[in-house]
Amino acid sequence: MACRIQYSIQNSLRLFSSPYPNFPTSLKLSQRTRFRDSKNYLLSKAAFYCSCRTTENTSDPFVLTTPLYYVNAPPHMGSAYTTIAADAIARFQRLLGKKVIFITGTDEHGEKISTAAVENGSSPKEHCDSVSQAYKSLWTELNISYDKFIRTTDPNHEAIVKEFYAKVLANGDIYRADYEGLYCVNCEEYKDEKELLENNCCPMHLKPCLHRKEDNYFFALSKYQKRLEDILTENPDFVQPSFRLNEVQGWVKSGLRDFSISRASVEWGIPVPNDPKQTIYVWFDALLGYVSALSEDEKQPNLETAISSGWPATLHLIGKDILRFHAVYWPAMLMSAGVSLPKKVFGHGFLTKDGLKMGKSLGNTLEPTDLVRRFGPDAVRYFFLREVEFGNDGDYSEDRFVNIINANLANTIGNLLNRTLGLLRKNCQSAISVDSAIAAQGTAFKDTVEKQVEKARQHYENLELSSACEAVLQIANAGNVYINEKAPWSLFKQGDSGFEAASKDLVIALEAMRIVAIALSPITPTLSSNIYSQLGYSEDQFNAVTWNDTRWGGLKQGDTMAEPMPVFARIEVETEVKNTSDVITKEPTKKKEKPKTEKKAVEA
Repeated sequence: MACRIQYSIQNSLRLFSSPYPNFPTSLKLSQRTRFRDSKNYLLSKAAFYCSCRTTENTSDPFVLTTPLYYVNAPPHMGSAYTTIAADAIARFQRLLGKKVIFITGTDEHGEKISTAAVENGSSPKEHCDSVSQAYKSLWTELNISYDKFIRTTDPNHEAIVKEFYAKVLANGDIYRADYEGLYCVNCEEYKDEKELLENNCCPMHLKPCLHRKEDNYFFALSKYQKRLEDILTENPDFVQPSFRLNEVQGWVKSGLRDFSISRASVEWGIPVPNDPKQTIYVWFDALLGYVSALSEDEKQPNLETAISSGWPATLHLIGKDILRFHAVYWPAMLMSAGVSLPKKVFGHGFLTKDGLKMGKSLGNTLEPTDLVRRFGPDAVRYFFLREVEFGNDGDYSEDRFVNIINANLANTIGNLLNRTLGLLRKNCQSAISVDSAIAAQGTAFKDTVEKQVEKARQHYENLELSSACEAVLQIANAGNVYINEKAPWSLFKQGDSGFEAASKDLVIALEAMRIVAIALSPITPTLSSNIYSQLGYSEDQFNAVTWNDTRWGGLKQGDTMAEPMPVFARIEVETEVKNTSDVITKEPTKKKEKPKTEKKAVEA
């Protein structure tokens, strides 16, 4: 579903005004045929029975979705970025004690899929199996904790799609008409001539579009114009960030036209229930994956059972290029079938590399598997969530990646933990001499930590992932400052007179690290687990923590810490020396202070 279109979706589907009742049976794309105003249609009361502005039941599951990724090609960094962000959100919600249903998967139908399969010398199913598995393997490498992985070729999904189609058809919102125009196979969409380049070339793929005429089925989107306007006005949080809401409102207010939901020339897809010679267009198929995923374990899936298993979705997390499908077409489809709307659609920005759009022709693609194997999953997760303001575009450069990871994770967090544990082992036999709650009495440091924890919580809840990372990092920064000012190594040298104060200072710093481990765990789960292990906790104890455990006072007198070991190694980058075959190690300059943040993201 995602990553099918990289250029622009403003003209992603050629849309038509509604056909009722005297719809001409043939239209060309160049025509601007007007039909009677949609206000004359009588909407069924059953078409929409749930408002987005409902009082949330705390027992309701937190249902989070990524797009269903299109399997015409292996996964890339854009799809990995969306999924990393979704995973961080899911992990945070679990820390709050919510029942989370984290849905991801693959969109596997369409002409481009069958074409890619032929080019690879395989059948469409073999191709889909291979690429879908590549996504699952990458999610494992990135430590993605999804609950449901739906494939649109699953039989359960097909059953849900057909039942949904029947409901929309019964509501009078599907009709048949001719479709004629210039078609881009790579975009899988008809194009308006005014958006094409010379020789009718697609501006995205730079290949000539093909002239086609098809007899298709259409969805009466225009029928839901007024209701969509009302939803967007009455529920300003339905589309986020706010500037994305403005885009969607602009699309709706400019007038909605009906769109094709079937293809007569595409065999690789779900057959139209009332016309098996046609297949359901990929979007009308793929969007239902969010619902069919909830029936994944059912032997006889049906729409009602799937909906009762967790729908509506709490959050659809998507790239901005597919915002129109999720914020306009999808709500209208759901209203037509009498199904509740998702609570929020969040459209994030794109990634670039060294300031340039990524592409194979430029030789600057960013392969997520290569990044993970070179630097580890936590480094990849942290960099993209810390450095890209979530919702805006963001840029990757290797120099900045290395500098940020070394400064934040290796130096600020890792070094504070390692040196504090080293002092504790040398002077206190790795044992906590006093409860952390008692040790912090009368210190301003505890207040500083508690304020940053609350800031992090608020940022996580508002999907401000970069700011959440920064708030947690400030705890580690404050811990380093505290230890440097107190200089416990000097106090220990004073003998008994300085021992009590010095040992308390170590307890305070280690309690801060315990809190950092929990608060950063949605972003860097492996690093956080390693920190917890160094503090003497078991893996089961770490897996059982909740956000309530970020309260000060976890370390108790008598607790024994593990032997100090680095929890995050510095990244060393090898570069070739010019005009020689020698290889040297380029080590980024160590900085005590946090590097200044360059603004990498701009609004789309």
